[in-house]
Amino acid sequence: MKSTIAFFLILCCPLLAFTQQNTEIDTLRPIANIEHKAVGNQIEFTPNAPELNQIAGAPKAFYSNFWEFGDGTFSKEKNPIKSYKKNGEYTVRLWATNNYGTGKPPVSRPKKINVTNADTNYQEEASMDGALNLQRNREPVPNDDIVVVFSYKNKKNYTTNGKLFLFYNESKYNADNFNLVDTRTYHNETILNTEDLVFTSKLDNPIYYASVDHDVKPLRTQLQDTTERKNLPLTLDEAKMEYRNSSQLQFSNMEPNEERHVFYTFKTTREMLKDTSAIISVRGVYVPDDAYDNHNVKDMEMEIVTSHDPNKMSSNATFMNYRLVRFKKPKFKIRFQNNGEGPARTIRLETDIPDMFDKSSIEVLDMYPKVKICPKREVEYSCLDTTYTDKQAIFTFKNIYLPGSEQKNVKEYDSTKGFVQYRIKFAKDFHKKKTKSRTAIIFDKNEPIITNYSTTRFLPGISIGAKVGYNSFSDLKNSESYFLGATISPYKSYRWYWQVELLNSLHSFNGNTSVQEELVDSQGFVFFQRTTTENSYKNIDWEIPVLLRYNVNNYIGLGAGVIGTISVSEKRDQSVLIEQFEGQNPDAPVFNTEESSAEIKESFTNFRSGFLIEATAGFARIGPSLGARYVFNLKEDYNYLQLYAIWKF
Repeated sequence: MKSTIAFFLILCCPLLAFTQQNTEIDTLRPIANIEHKAVGNQIEFTPNAPELNQIAGAPKAFYSNFWEFGDGTFSKEKNPIKSYKKNGEYTVRLWATNNYGTGKPPVSRPKKINVTNADTNYQEEASMDGALNLQRNREPVPNDDIVVVFSYKNKKNYTTNGKLFLFYNESKYNADNFNLVDTRTYHNETILNTEDLVFTSKLDNPIYYASVDHDVKPLRTQLQDTTERKNLPLTLDEAKMEYRNSSQLQFSNMEPNEERHVFYTFKTTREMLKDTSAIISVRGVYVPDDAYDNHNVKDMEMEIVTSHDPNKMSSNATFMNYRLVRFKKPKFKIRFQNNGEGPARTIRLETDIPDMFDKSSIEVLDMYPKVKICPKREVEYSCLDTTYTDKQAIFTFKNIYLPGSEQKNVKEYDSTKGFVQYRIKFAKDFHKKKTKSRTAIIFDKNEPIITNYSTTRFLPGISIGAKVGYNSFSDLKNSESYFLGATISPYKSYRWYWQVELLNSLHSFNGNTSVQEELVDSQGFVFFQRTTTENSYKNIDWEIPVLLRYNVNNYIGLGAGVIGTISVSEKRDQSVLIEQFEGQNPDAPVFNTEESSAEIKESFTNFRSGFLIEATAGFARIGPSLGARYVFNLKEDYNYLQLYAIWKF
């Protein structure tokens, strides 16, 4: 019995140690606890968060907080003071974000509080100017969670029933960026089946808007705002095409001027776009009254981050289709925050502009603080000035007041932030290559803060080419070889790229004549015999070259690679002539001849491999060009020169 117990303990000890080890790993994530106390008719909330680990070289690390109070209200203050209208139990949630700190943000468990000091006369102050607003607690980090707040307001003069739509996971990205894990409603909103959404793959009557360039452009290319719109089915169809997933809620009995909030918790996926300068978005659609098609639309852009740094540069040009971007204007956004103890009066943003863009075409789309564009003369009022150097655009906020996050009596965290959003045209001659740029942010006369790199990339794209030409085999007699084929390669690559081809050739040639001479003894009679064999071939060959190419410039290209060739159909006409001579001398008279012929057909024979070099002249990246290729086969007599014309599409 003792031996059995000992064996059991020996078996269990590793399991207990393993369990303890897992528990220790799980608790490594820092925790921010919620603390609260009642003061009169109010409750004061305090976050008890762990100390921050400072990122070397960054401004002083600090927490930004997002509170959800369990009654449909929220706050971004560090230590909010909350009044409840009814006594009861409420679930309070906290999300603390570590800015300029290393590691993941701390987690905070929801806390149930029992309110006994409610103020039944308390009225929440109106906070919305428009009918619809979207905001988030922080920027999305791969494999973490974020909260999206859908705020809506009844601006009618009567009680309404309507719908809310939230679209997420943009179709232009292969993988999902979010999983919706929780929807918290506080005004009896009900979830509806999103499969009932109207969807069409083609819009016959698109809505257009007038741009600042006085062009007419389709609505779907423009960032949506909260302006009231009509034609709800069209809006839903467009959103359904641009986003893979959606949530739909029905609300009722909303009083005039009433404001409500819905809270969505999203878990970002491991497959989330890893480019930390990429801009992704969600879209909200608010239908205030089911009886009408009038509705509001709001897009909320978010920058993917790996750590929470309020000073950041991002772009919507993370992945672009090179075929379609010629007349597009990529957008960039520079975010900054004053982390000082006093206000900033001048903010200078020195932004790198890659060569592929035309600096003179910069158009400022939005900014905060909201100011006018500076005139050419000096002025005393607040304005934004834009100047250029050879490699940079410099945005300067002049005569402003941006409070610091450490400044006394500053409670609104967002008031210490600012941004500039601009768009820019491509230069006249730009190539398909990755670019990166960053910004130096200078507050007054302080040392510059350098942002992350904002990258632009092009999708590989596919270029299909048609190829035709002639193969010259110098070692084969009466050789004639013509081919037709196709190529596949990335679209309009800048320098290096791979190319794969499939060529179908018709090849006819004569084989080497075979002569066999011998003395034959036939029953004591000795004579000379000569056998001559000739072959004529008509083949259909498949060639599969795989090569690495390099565009020297727009007109000259070079390449090298390997090639495999197989005769998928081989037709061989063979003739045999036997001649017999009197005696032992081939110059003697012939006393007997025999002739025979045969047609031999085979499939998938005569495989050969080799390597090649080539050069092209013409339009190297796209369009027509002429080329010459020499193939060194590992099989004798099969080296050849290939002359061809190719057109890439």
